[in-house]
Amino acid sequence: MYFQHFPLGLLSKSANMNFPAHLRYTKDHEWISLDGNVATIGITDYAQRELGDIVFVEVETIGKELGAGDVFGTVEAVKTVSDLFLPVAGTITELNPDLKNMPESVNNDPYGKGWMVKMTVNDPAAVAALMDAAAYKALVD
Repeated sequence: MYFQHFPLGLLSKSANMNFPAHLRYTKDHEWISLDGNVATIGITDYAQRELGDIVFVEVETIGKELGAGDVFGTVEAVKTVSDLFLPVAGTITELNPDLKNMPESVNNDPYGKGWMVKMTVNDPAAVAALMDAAAYKALVD
């Protein structure tokens, strides 16, 4: 077994987590990918592990313009509910329709099928100012 050789205190929290290099990250554990001025947003592998089994994702901000750091929805796990914070300013355009019937996609594939919303970004340069994978990994270690 992998852990037999290392005392638990010596392992980083992120030892078995995924931090895709093409994404940007926030201190609130959201990730963002950008294609032109359209962004896709979800929660990180770290966030979904901390929350546990996700049972519901609620986003009632479709069509609304929000600022960076504004709450755009909530994610409900078996034991807790957590706010979702927008990484950059813009307008929410789409909720992942698959999350209604398969919210566990956030746990199973947080950077793929578990994406949460798409948005039109006001300032695409703001995305570049967020943390890269190395900085986010250092934050959660």
